[in-house]
Amino acid sequence: MKRSWALYAAAVAGYLFLYVPLVIVVVYSFNDSRLNAEWVGFTFDWYRRLFANDEMIQAAVNSLAIAAVASLVSTVLGTMAGFAMHRYRSRLLPVLVLTPIAIPEILMGVSLLLFFVLLNFTLGIVSVTLAHIAFCIGFVAIVVRSRLAGMDESLTEAARDCGATPAQAFRLVTLPLIMPAVIAGALMAFTLSIDDFVITFFTAGAGTQTLPLQIYSMIKISVTPEVNAVSTLLMLLTLVLIVLASKLAPGALRTS
Repeated sequence: MKRSWALYAAAVAGYLFLYVPLVIVVVYSFNDSRLNAEWVGFTFDWYRRLFANDEMIQAAVNSLAIAAVASLVSTVLGTMAGFAMHRYRSRLLPVLVLTPIAIPEILMGVSLLLFFVLLNFTLGIVSVTLAHIAFCIGFVAIVVRSRLAGMDESLTEAARDCGATPAQAFRLVTLPLIMPAVIAGALMAFTLSIDDFVITFFTAGAGTQTLPLQIYSMIKISVTPEVNAVSTLLMLLTLVLIVLASKLAPGALRTS
């Protein structure tokens, strides 16, 4: 019994350590003071200033555009990779697909930077999008493969017995069955892309701003409630997408 209470207390302390700072960020985004040293009063003024900040709005538009394209392309490629890993059981294919998510982000950011420099590729929105696609494919593949592993293969075999071609069996039987995992993978890819800082930092180039980079440039001066406000909105968007992904594919997040 004493051990159970000790584990329970340790778990509570761990969750408090993780989530209390996030709650403080949200609360102080409504603080009527430029300094975060103490609570002065409640206000929405920082959110009004945030939506009037042209640089922040442009950074948000860039992040949303990059995340949309990266999630779309990585979902298509990741779905094909997950299907290939499930069907062919190759030892090399999982290594090729999953290595980008296993290695440290800073290592991947540096390697992508060197790759773009080697190709004499101009760093900007396109380079960031390509980097995010390479990073997100593995996550989508994991989600799709986990869904395929729990699918009844006899349904596909029945479609083939009825005269369907492999392409028709995939389009009419397999794809509808794995669609929740595909959507969950797309939402996960979107979340990872819009939140990413390290890989973006190395591949963005001069003059290209995304939301994480803009927040970083702001906190180098001081952490104002405006930073708290944009962090709160980004946190809310990420939370909504993660909840949707977990509802569509309950086992996906545990598998990854």
